[in-house]
Amino acid sequence: MIQADGLVKIYKTKETEVLALQGLDLTVNTGELTAIIGNSGSGKSTFLNMIGGLDKPSAGALWVAGKNLFTMTEHELIGYKRDTVGFVWQNNGRNLLPFLSALENVMLPMSLSSQKQKREKALQLLEMVGMSHKKNSRMNMLSGGEQQRIAIAIALANSPKLLLADEPTGSVDFKTADYIFDVFTELNKNGQTILIVTHDMALSKKVKRVVAIRDGKISSERVLKEAYTDRLRESGIDWRHEDTQEEFAVLDRAGRVQIPQELMETLNLSDNKVKILTRDGDIIIQNPNKEEK
Repeated sequence: MIQADGLVKIYKTKETEVLALQGLDLTVNTGELTAIIGNSGSGKSTFLNMIGGLDKPSAGALWVAGKNLFTMTEHELIGYKRDTVGFVWQNNGRNLLPFLSALENVMLPMSLSSQKQKREKALQLLEMVGMSHKKNSRMNMLSGGEQQRIAIAIALANSPKLLLADEPTGSVDFKTADYIFDVFTELNKNGQTILIVTHDMALSKKVKRVVAIRDGKISSERVLKEAYTDRLRESGIDWRHEDTQEEFAVLDRAGRVQIPQELMETLNLSDNKVKILTRDGDIIIQNPNKEEK
């Protein structure tokens, strides 16, 4: 579904240039539910905006659902944003029109269908996210969590191949966040490919594949341990603090790997040089001033 190779994004101002992505490589297969995490400024939202067709890469290659985002015309990009990707924002002001009902909001982006077909599909989508009973409600009558569920329905209105969500649980309480994640999980079980950017520790620890971005590159991946794959709906698990995933460092296409900061500090380096050794089939990174035993 997504193939990013050596993706670079440079933002220029009169005074300086900011390198938001520095050769990012990532593959996401059709049918995956993947989360992207990282500190503010790491490049995760920039990457999501590129996949959504809202921002253009500076260099590299980016393919989504067989489409090359580097070679698209403006007309092709409009069709791509309408038919290939659906977007759920953290700020519901970008998702919803306050003067329309929930049903009208979901029907609005639908195209090339009769009014009856639009209404039937919109009702199905509202049922899917548990909001059919609020179909006639205006946005000021709904809680933040209810609005976010309607935003998911809107993003699915044109049956996108890829659903993108930028901090979808960032403005709701824990209980509502769990419900929203359950909606994503159910959609994914039905074959929907989903990519989520999140700071929500509990949500990220429930996802089967989590990609961490640091300094504009993929630094590591976390994979849900098999013992937890069938326990996502259990209320007795403290998802914020329990060790639910195994973490792997990621080699880029040039064979480079980012060493976590906490491990770097244990090396007590005086500069940026390290010694690389092999021992019993393992690769060891060592302080060059350390005496070999």
